[in-house]
Amino acid sequence: MIYGFVKQSGGHVTIYSEQGEGTTIKLYLPRSTETEAADRKPATDEVPAARGETVLVVEDDPDLRTLAVTLLGSLGYQVMEAATGPAALEQLSSTPGVNLLLTDVMLPGGMNGRELATEIERRIPGIPVLYMSGYTENAIMHHGRLDADAELLPKPFRRADLARAVRRVLDSLSA
Repeated sequence: MIYGFVKQSGGHVTIYSEQGEGTTIKLYLPRSTETEAADRKPATDEVPAARGETVLVVEDDPDLRTLAVTLLGSLGYQVMEAATGPAALEQLSSTPGVNLLLTDVMLPGGMNGRELATEIERRIPGIPVLYMSGYTENAIMHHGRLDADAELLPKPFRRADLARAVRRVLDSLSA
């Protein structure tokens, strides 16, 4: 995940290791051309709100899952959550009416995000899926983790990014 973040940022990583001495890892990131946050005016980005939809969030990292659930809740979405594919399927069995699956690409528990989406689409034909990943889109598509037309939200993400991506995917159903 760190490597993906560094590559997405236009940087690179060097690793030096010497037996018995230890390992040094250096991350090189490009210098920002933006002013410091304190100097910037607060963003007034309008974010699209929910229209009564329910989102099933599947993410194994508890902090990121909590963040996504909290952000979606603040936008007005009803939110269900699970840490693994099997847990998500169990949630789905007990609570109908899910309008969107938001899932990490890489999941533990014997079922990755793509496999989970396939199973949920079998149960709810046409359900929109939004994948999220800390890996670059190029790396995920190149290794066959997702189809080229899959919707992908890069991690880390901001509230506005999440809001727009979720709304775009949900609205694509009516288009």
